[in-house]
Amino acid sequence: MRRPSSARPDPAVTAGVRATYAAFVSTGFVFASWASRIPQVRDELRLDPAQLGMVLLAIAVGSLVSLPLSGTAVGRYGSRRTVTFMALVNAGSLCVIAFGYLAGVVPLVIGLFGFGFAQGAWDVAMNVQGTVAERRLGRAIMSRFHAGFSVGTVAGALIGAGAVALGIPVWLHLVVVAVLIAVVVPYAVRGFLPDTDETDALPTGTAGGRALAAWREPRTVLIGLFVLAFTFAEGTGNDWTSVAFIDGYGTSAAIGTLGFAAFLGAMTAGRWFGPAMLDRYGRVVVVRSLALLGVVGVVLLVVGGSTPMGFVGSVLWGLGVSLGFPVGMSAAADDPTMAAARVSVVASVGYCAFLAGPPLVGFLGHQVGVLQAFTSVAALLAAAFLLAGNVRTIAAPDRADDDIALTS
Repeated sequence: MRRPSSARPDPAVTAGVRATYAAFVSTGFVFASWASRIPQVRDELRLDPAQLGMVLLAIAVGSLVSLPLSGTAVGRYGSRRTVTFMALVNAGSLCVIAFGYLAGVVPLVIGLFGFGFAQGAWDVAMNVQGTVAERRLGRAIMSRFHAGFSVGTVAGALIGAGAVALGIPVWLHLVVVAVLIAVVVPYAVRGFLPDTDETDALPTGTAGGRALAAWREPRTVLIGLFVLAFTFAEGTGNDWTSVAFIDGYGTSAAIGTLGFAAFLGAMTAGRWFGPAMLDRYGRVVVVRSLALLGVVGVVLLVVGGSTPMGFVGSVLWGLGVSLGFPVGMSAAADDPTMAAARVSVVASVGYCAFLAGPPLVGFLGHQVGVLQAFTSVAALLAAAFLLAGNVRTIAAPDRADDDIALTS
């Protein structure tokens, strides 16, 4: 990525970067705040694991409904307005969850659907803004924004754990978080940069056409499949690493949690320090190397035979999956005039892994064991290695040619 010629960064760009960090940290914080109270919600409703899984599916369904629509929304209203509106929807949904679970499963599911809907559109909009900030700054920093998301999840989880320890009711905890999100996020994202330059602005009515056109682009769909592979690998690590240590290696729950923490720590570190590698070696070389590193980590965890080797495998796995999703978002947004539409497509395809991944690994784990089920992760990372050529940086096409292609 070309570096800007000016030694001093534009203050507007600096403000845009900070606002983007705020958006990523906030969505991670609000999601982890909810997740930290799932056990109490489960106990209140007396849900067994299968029932809880079906209830939580409402979040994934809400996200998958909003993702295809979000490209049009961002293209028409801009990323700042979309994040602002979805933060308010998110806060309202969190209040429905806070009081709804006390009334029964149906109100809870309604709240979770709205929560997932808002999270999905918020995700696309902030990733579009992340690519704008990255392009204006002249450095590959998208992965650091995603590291900010991880920091937000850690903060939300720690505060949630503290709320549980102090006996703070679920409804009070979630309402406080909802108020914070509703107040802080709209203020924080005022520094967002314009999604496109004036010369790239979309003519009225073309946002929907671009969104549909993006679904017909082979490169965009292939980037989506690339992201799906990395998302599956990341989601599986999040959901099943601690279980694999406990069931596969016979460790205590505390050691299993440490194995999961090692995975998260490595992934966060990879996202924070990854931009230097991307600037130096380019997207394709870096993500292919990391995909291979992830395969080695997964295989080592499966066949390592000892807890220390399992920890090494977890670290390599976390590093291996760290940059796949953010690089896919950057690649989808190479052309600013099509960024919203393409990011929406890539996110829609990639997020299918969140819907299908946990039950698939659970089914395989029931048949052959959780550790052995991780071979599916290695297979998808190998596929990501083959698809990595599609994330190579491309120059934005001539605007006139782009308009002709849209109307043809």
